[in-house]
Amino acid sequence: MPAPKPVRRAPGSGPKPVRRAPARPEPPPPPDPETLLATPLGSSRLPGAATLRRAGLRLDLRTVRDILFHLPSRYEDRRAILTLAGLRQLSDGASASARVRVVGLRVEQTWRRRVQRTIASLADETGEAEAVWFGRRFIERRFREGDRLIVSGRVKLRGYLPVFDDPEFSREDESGADPLHAGRIVPVYRLTAGLTTQRLRASIRAAIDQAGLAYPEYLPADLRTGERLEPIGRAVEQVHFPDTPETLEAALRRLAFDELLALQLGMVGRRRQRGRTEARALAIDAGRDAAIRLALAETLSLKLGRPVELTVDQAKAIGAIRADLAGGEPMLRLLQGDVGSGKTAVAAYALAVAAGHGHQGALLAPTDLLARQHAATIGDLLAPLGIPVALLTGSLNAAATRGARQAIATGQAGVVVGTHALIQAGVEFRSLSVVVIDEQHRFGVDQRGQLEAKAGGTAPHVLLMTATPIPRTLGQVLYADLEVSDLRTPPEGRIPIATGIRASAELDGTWRRVREEADAGFRTFVVVPAIEESDEAGAVAAESEAVRLRELLQPLRVGLVHGRMKAADRDFEMGRFRDGLLDVLVGTTVVEVGVDVPEATLMVIEGADRFGLAQLHQLRGRVGRGTARSFCVLVSDTSDETALARLTAVRDIRDGFELAEKDFLLRREGDVLGLAQSGLPRLRVASLQRPEHRELAVTARRHAEALLGPAGELVGPGLAPLRHELEAGWLERIWAGEPASGA
Repeated sequence: MPAPKPVRRAPGSGPKPVRRAPARPEPPPPPDPETLLATPLGSSRLPGAATLRRAGLRLDLRTVRDILFHLPSRYEDRRAILTLAGLRQLSDGASASARVRVVGLRVEQTWRRRVQRTIASLADETGEAEAVWFGRRFIERRFREGDRLIVSGRVKLRGYLPVFDDPEFSREDESGADPLHAGRIVPVYRLTAGLTTQRLRASIRAAIDQAGLAYPEYLPADLRTGERLEPIGRAVEQVHFPDTPETLEAALRRLAFDELLALQLGMVGRRRQRGRTEARALAIDAGRDAAIRLALAETLSLKLGRPVELTVDQAKAIGAIRADLAGGEPMLRLLQGDVGSGKTAVAAYALAVAAGHGHQGALLAPTDLLARQHAATIGDLLAPLGIPVALLTGSLNAAATRGARQAIATGQAGVVVGTHALIQAGVEFRSLSVVVIDEQHRFGVDQRGQLEAKAGGTAPHVLLMTATPIPRTLGQVLYADLEVSDLRTPPEGRIPIATGIRASAELDGTWRRVREEADAGFRTFVVVPAIEESDEAGAVAAESEAVRLRELLQPLRVGLVHGRMKAADRDFEMGRFRDGLLDVLVGTTVVEVGVDVPEATLMVIEGADRFGLAQLHQLRGRVGRGTARSFCVLVSDTSDETALARLTAVRDIRDGFELAEKDFLLRREGDVLGLAQSGLPRLRVASLQRPEHRELAVTARRHAEALLGPAGELVGPGLAPLRHELEAGWLERIWAGEPASGA
């Protein structure tokens, strides 16, 4: 039977072959929170990523994590949205929000050249108002007549018409879905050029939604539960966009605890690590101890021209240092005392002990000028003991630098005094065993560590010195990782410095006094808060003030020093003042660590309210170092009650330790701890002015002691997230002990 013929189908007839759609690729899994947190801002999916990248460099913000912890500087309560009639009930300058309709828009030229103002006429069912922006022409392109807005900002009352001064605004239809800028407690941030508040707010909200809410929890669960701490993700959200004042306070408490815990972990850990290292035992017998003390006292007596004995506090500090050096555990002691309290003599004792054992001691100073002064003073103090002192600074010429380095390497220099040049790679010590850090808050932990590392296989004994006494309240909480010696007793024969407060219009008598002091062979410091002319009200510029005083005080010889001068030029001018070739020296705060000039008897501090209280006390300490009566004039035109209270404290209190306590009580919220002066790491949330935060610090220390092992390591189960956060997260700098000054 023949095979059937295939059936031919007409084109387009019959069933079509099934075409399967290509399989869709599985979407990539979302990145884990840690990857999102580490994403550079420019590569992120945040709104305005390119702008964030450029502006972030100026604000030290580089990753998504950084922007999450760019914390608000303050908050505005915009929960209440008022009517325009309600604005008229406010006090002038109060902040408020209103829901309005734009009924007019115009641009006007101001009296300032090339500066225009944009004015929007606003209305609602209760009345009218205006909003004014200066120099922001883009405003007129952001909305039109008839648009409905929510406007928020400071309100000035011009007659019956409320006027918003440079307000924020958002379209009403936007604000309903995006309640970032009104109708809530609104964060206000530190900004930089090219970055607006609203854009930053929106970017941070997006960062919270993408990564902040899922921020990996790093505190152990039992610790967080026991201390009633918010989860870190909720704390991050609420610190930026709080629902209520109570949720904001809870978020701040969590972040403050974390900062204090990081600080305590760093201190406890470093102390335990140090306790496990070995140092050279530098024990000396009673005879050698008495010989060094006698040499110090005799040198001071010759210098001052009268018999001098070590003060009670100096003797006590030396005794404590002697005991520290005799042990095999490396010393870590803080020596704090006012300018002129005798810290250098105590440091010379420690350096002499090292050299007497055939080892070396080094003193690290923050400036070339101070290093030279210390080298001269310590050289005189140790000369009777036959101990040579070498100087190494960056300003030495090549031959002097080679000679100093060779003396250090061979051990011919039993004591070395220097600046950052000491920690350079080419400097090698034969046997470094004692390190003294002067003005310790000006050096970072890494810099101190670099000098300590030059001791070779053993850890050196370290003596830290500061002329800015730490308030007792802070010391009890924050300096428990080191021993402290206080030099409170003023040197014998030191004459108290008479201090007064004057307005700038009341200085005729002061300038007459400057002439009288010059006629008697004495000299005057004039300290100002700026180098060049400033638009900031009340600022006094060093250069222009020097020109003015040269004319006002002629024929007196007036010099000038400031931080932008080359070190050699600054030293030359300081030397002229010291040697009597100048009668008046005008300068910025570089004179705070200037040369010792016993003939300087008058200190005039202009714009005194612009200086920190501890800094004022140190500046005052530049005079009164001889036998003549000395004076300090604090010049200020401020009417601020807190500033006046601080100046009054300087006038009435001469003891630096008592002044430190007073400063702590008077310090404004936000000037947290005076960290630039204390050298403590920068805390962004915690403030030990607040009793509750001091309690948190004590609690944090207790947990740090429990969390760390004998060698200062985090060893318990489940501590890997905390270790990671301390090494790579927002707590890294605090844990590492990086000071606020960034020195």
